[in-house]
Amino acid sequence: MNDPQRTPDTPSARTDSAWRGTADCRNCGIRDIVLFADLHDDDFNLIHAPIDDLEFAPGQTVVRIGETATSLYSVRSGMIKLVRNTIDGRQRIVRVLRAGDVIGLEALMSSAYEAEAVALTAARMCRLPLQVVQRLDRETPRLHQRLLERWHRSLKEADDWLAELNFGTARQRVAGLLLKMRSVEDPSTAHLFSREDMGAMLDLKLETVSRTLNAFVREGLIEPMDRVGRSYRIVDTQRLASPKD
Repeated sequence: MNDPQRTPDTPSARTDSAWRGTADCRNCGIRDIVLFADLHDDDFNLIHAPIDDLEFAPGQTVVRIGETATSLYSVRSGMIKLVRNTIDGRQRIVRVLRAGDVIGLEALMSSAYEAEAVALTAARMCRLPLQVVQRLDRETPRLHQRLLERWHRSLKEADDWLAELNFGTARQRVAGLLLKMRSVEDPSTAHLFSREDMGAMLDLKLETVSRTLNAFVREGLIEPMDRVGRSYRIVDTQRLASPKD
């Protein structure tokens, strides 16, 4: 797997370092939530290229904006942020992906990735070669329908994400993000981004985000679970859902 021509900072080196072996899609334990959920056993005979099972550490880049699109990634666990550049050159988080979501759907229509995908938490996913997905899309109506559904859902969720988090006061925006970022496994906990990322996502200044989170802690709505202020326990969901100015 190691290539002496690559440096540790190249995207391909990072991806190779995360490789964990060829996935067994037919016997996948979470097949019901990933992209191949609707495939029949005969459909897997159409898969000839290897599908890799990858792991990414927090902060590790999965794909970059403008990078040649060669694969789709089906998220098995963890959270991934999708980042795009605004007209004035700023970076904006447009959506957070979780288990069952797909990175790089635009590869079916475009030659390059249109967003940067970065692991927010430790994440595990399947890398699906584009030629595999394209062949199944042509020959398996079950996958074609699933792809259309995922495409529509991803567009709607991206629109909803930005609309909901850019409405209201600073308290309402930060509270809304806390509720959106609750863990699937434990809804009483929320895992956040850096203050800079939160500010860019909510269209708020970094200081405003920090001040609002500190106020929620003082008021007993949330409790910090770590020293860096990335994880919080939600103490009062009802009050957080209707924060007073």
